[in-house]
Amino acid sequence: MTHSLMARLRRIWLTLHLWLGVGLMVVLVPLSASGALLVWHDALDHSLYAARYAVSGPEASQPPSAYAAAAQGAFAGHAALTQLRLPQKPGDPVVAVGRIDGPPGANGRPRTLNAWIDPPTAKVLATAEIADTATMVIHRLHGQLLIPGVGRKVVGWLGWAMFVSSATGLWLWWPRHADPLKGLRWRRSPSTLFNLHHTVGFWVCLPLAALSITGVYISFPQTSHALVGAPAPNGGGMGQRPARGDPRYAPPLAAPRLSVDQAVAAARAEAPGAALASLNLPQQGKAPAWRIELQPAGAAPSRTIRVDDASGEVKAGRGGAGPARGGEGGPDPFSRWVRRLHDGTDMGLAWRLIITAAGLAPLVLAVSGLVMWLRRRGRRLKLRQA
Repeated sequence: MTHSLMARLRRIWLTLHLWLGVGLMVVLVPLSASGALLVWHDALDHSLYAARYAVSGPEASQPPSAYAAAAQGAFAGHAALTQLRLPQKPGDPVVAVGRIDGPPGANGRPRTLNAWIDPPTAKVLATAEIADTATMVIHRLHGQLLIPGVGRKVVGWLGWAMFVSSATGLWLWWPRHADPLKGLRWRRSPSTLFNLHHTVGFWVCLPLAALSITGVYISFPQTSHALVGAPAPNGGGMGQRPARGDPRYAPPLAAPRLSVDQAVAAARAEAPGAALASLNLPQQGKAPAWRIELQPAGAAPSRTIRVDDASGEVKAGRGGAGPARGGEGGPDPFSRWVRRLHDGTDMGLAWRLIITAAGLAPLVLAVSGLVMWLRRRGRRLKLRQA
């Protein structure tokens, strides 16, 4: 490749990198910064809403019916109980989810009211409409830029833009006439901004590219799962409107025949010794059934059991927690791994610190890149005037 061709290619690459960074900084910076915050979602939620986690002990010693009754009392007729989630780790409360009667929310899904319950006493610690909490607003900002409907696809295409920006940045960082190891030194230029931009950009380049690609995978679940041969996801995920008549969003059964404790007992008979992880009350439709997730002792995967509300019979269930706990990506291991890589869940402190730095770096890169561009533009104007 000739020197002139390399120079032209570098100018094209620089222009692409410039316009992606400067042109999209208004959306890319909030997108990446919100992702950095969500790496520490649990700690953020605990600090903002400490009352929800003021539990008196770790043991969920009350029967499930006691938590259900406490939640229904807290909802005071404003919502119908649809789900109970038992603590995943010591210090967590029991979480009850209720469906608010009325028009759906901005994303076309039913509005929900949550109650946080003390595990040892079944005392209600707090209630709130979950969509209004700060952490959920950050989730919607990161997942769909607060744009109902098409927001998730917009975020997916921005993920591609971030990936291209990372690739072009690595190309531009690469020293043209020197050993690549010399590119790691701080003083490549008299300009502090230039050195800051190139150094930060190099060290976050690969993590940022990984976050971008995994974000694209999550934003286009149907296409991504098909490309890798993974099972089709159960739902559209945050930001996508449910299809009309989607049975997953049917209203809860007004008067189930079975009680909460009867349904749990029928499920536990299929998995003796397993702990209750969550239960979903039966919904209106054909053959309403309870969905009960049980966690066997040890590291065995959780198991979801369906209990027919009319007969009390146990139906065929499935392994894996699936989306019942709010996770996306379906039951296949690859999609779960992609989700963990993207948000840092169970990936260790080192990776969480790396992706936090990668999420905050675009702000530094955008500001330094913009100032560098403005200075370069000012120098060219002075040359033209001269």
